[in-house]
Amino acid sequence: MTSAAGVSKEEVAKIVQGFDKTELLTSGGVTLAGQRYIYLSGTDRVIRAKLGKTGVHCMKTQQAVIVSIYEEPVQPQQAASIVEKLGDYLITCGY
Repeated sequence: MTSAAGVSKEEVAKIVQGFDKTELLTSGGVTLAGQRYIYLSGTDRVIRAKLGKTGVHCMKTQQAVIVSIYEEPVQPQQAASIVEKLGDYLITCGY
């Protein structure tokens, strides 16, 4: 099963595991909608990956994972700011 953006449950499950086990992402990258991105960095709440002019920024909240796929002219820091502000807002709402 895939979402409207073409991202499968399995791909999201691997990202969720990657928040706790970054070695899964450092060796295999981040795959979304069948496209494999190179893992750049992450924490227990944020994952960053990139491939060419396209990037991924993910954030884990208490009950959700926000997945953002962006491309130029959006810059990585712009995507990070938006995703993390939304994530922080959801956390303050208990979500």
